[in-house]
Amino acid sequence: MAEIDAIKLSTNGPVTQVTLVDDLVRIGVSSGMTLLVHSSLSSMGWVCGGAVTVIHALETVLGKEGTLIMPTHSADLSDPAGWSNPPVDKSWCQTVRNTMPAFDANMTPTRGMGAISECFRKQTGVVRSQHPQVSFAAWGKHADMIINDHSLSYSLGEKSPLAKIYELKGSVLMIGVGHDANTSLHLAEYRAGNASKTTKCCGAPITENEKRKWASFEDIDWDEEDFPEIGKAYEQSGGVYSRGKVGYAESILVPQQKIVDFAIEWIEKHRV
Repeated sequence: MAEIDAIKLSTNGPVTQVTLVDDLVRIGVSSGMTLLVHSSLSSMGWVCGGAVTVIHALETVLGKEGTLIMPTHSADLSDPAGWSNPPVDKSWCQTVRNTMPAFDANMTPTRGMGAISECFRKQTGVVRSQHPQVSFAAWGKHADMIINDHSLSYSLGEKSPLAKIYELKGSVLMIGVGHDANTSLHLAEYRAGNASKTTKCCGAPITENEKRKWASFEDIDWDEEDFPEIGKAYEQSGGVYSRGKVGYAESILVPQQKIVDFAIEWIEKHRV
């Protein structure tokens, strides 16, 4: 969304840190919460201070006992043989594997995560997990516990930040995005016992013993296509959630454990 469109969207004036704090409290964010945030800055209207203001508002509400987490994925650090949007010529693939810079938690930018996540990963005091493709960044009380020991294989499963958030009974806040962006539903994919689940071989450049290497690892073959359907079914089932606006963005807050547990049963029933 162009800035002029964000201004036009802001029919009741600009979005500020003060108004955002009020919106976050109204939707159910509270002090001490462990909170995973997916977001679209452009959907929020004209925010005075942009992504920085949104981050400050979230941290203000969560307070010193709270923990803020955001996805900082970098899916472009992957095997070019599987690229489709856009694809590259097959003759390029080995060159890409040989020369792509290794993942660097401090330097590697996010891809497709939005302006707020990209800004958040650079904030002093924020730590980032070491996965080359699906890292998370965290700030606050449980930040180190959440991002440490992020497994290279099966990267959104039991040894992932998502599983740590589940253990801490955290919540998921989606600002201007829907359940198609709800990464926590991947945790349900790992835990579901559906027979249709398959694995795939992945690759990415990492640093090992201070040297760059191309690492191959196994993971499940994720499928986000039915995530909106899972989210809709959860809400219609009477699952716990709250909806409201954060800025001008339609937003939803949901307890992670509850929607993951629901999604496990849904996947086992509907993915045959």
